[in-house]
Amino acid sequence: MSDDMLRAPAEVKYAEELDWLESVDDNPKPFSWRLSPRMIRIFVLGSERSDGLDREIPQKWFGDRSFVERSIVTLASDRGLLLIGDPGTGKSWLAELLSAAICRNSTLVVQGTAGTTEDHIKYSWNVSMVIAKGQSRESMIPSPIMTAMEDGVIGRFEELTRSTSDVQDALISILSEKYVSIPELNDDNIVFAQPGFSIIATANSRDRGVNDLSSALKRRFNFVRIPVVTNKKSEAEIVRFRTEELLRRHRIELDLPPTLLDILLQSFADLRSAAASATSDDEKLESALSTAEQIGVLEDAILHSNFFGDRTLRAQTLAGSLVGSLARRSPEDLAILNKYWHGVVEPRSKKDGGEWPEFLEGGREAIATLS
Repeated sequence: MSDDMLRAPAEVKYAEELDWLESVDDNPKPFSWRLSPRMIRIFVLGSERSDGLDREIPQKWFGDRSFVERSIVTLASDRGLLLIGDPGTGKSWLAELLSAAICRNSTLVVQGTAGTTEDHIKYSWNVSMVIAKGQSRESMIPSPIMTAMEDGVIGRFEELTRSTSDVQDALISILSEKYVSIPELNDDNIVFAQPGFSIIATANSRDRGVNDLSSALKRRFNFVRIPVVTNKKSEAEIVRFRTEELLRRHRIELDLPPTLLDILLQSFADLRSAAASATSDDEKLESALSTAEQIGVLEDAILHSNFFGDRTLRAQTLAGSLVGSLARRSPEDLAILNKYWHGVVEPRSKKDGGEWPEFLEGGREAIATLS
């Protein structure tokens, strides 16, 4: 079934694995959860020998074990879970995996934007049915959050701080009272949340000042802060995991040379270091230089190599993808990348050799083309 989708949700992609975990799970489960907290942790972080399972469960989210455990414990309570962190730290992916493991449905999602309204988290109406038969439960269109309440499952709210204060205030009522009133109806006019309902929200820590959360809303969430991955080994595992998924999805047979992955990781580490020491925004790339953006650079290079190259990933192609992906402002970003190429990549290519000289040349060509 997952082969028929461009991107299958986690509960579809890992359906067989979830079925197996459920079949061997004899641990206590909160509410109507499909898996116990222990099995959910194993599903997200992968199995260890000490878990005593008859098969290996691969790791799907790469981060500190305590973050996952605290997230699961929060969802077993009556509080919402807010995953907050920089772009590219895997907040949405963790939210999807948790929802898939808990209730086998990660698709009840509201995307927070400046245009998100109360209707998006409560309900709206099928206008043609209202005209024909009047307002009733049948002519009502429940939001993903209301559906989650009725079914006793997890609802998700992406980019909470991008939504307006009116929307956030409506969410306070849902998290506090655990019901939604429908004043347009005389009968059957309250939707009560069933046991197991909770909300996983995400927020970008760089969005402070967009629509700050009120104190009242903060009190109804447990915060789990997801830090930027700084450990090179962990970041390499994340990039490799996501890249292998990409190759399988596109049915591409192409090796990812470890030396090129090292170059990519080192380049991002260098650029992050330069951004940290910059004294003004003009000296920083507009890019957040996140792990997600590394994956995007690598994806671009792999697809280019497959469709327009010789199906071999080369340093020159990787350099061109990196420059093309990170040079968003002209001339500021191009000047920063040019300085990096001359001041760091060029000396490193002379000292270390290997793939660095080709990477140097590819970056120079890409910068010259964009300048």
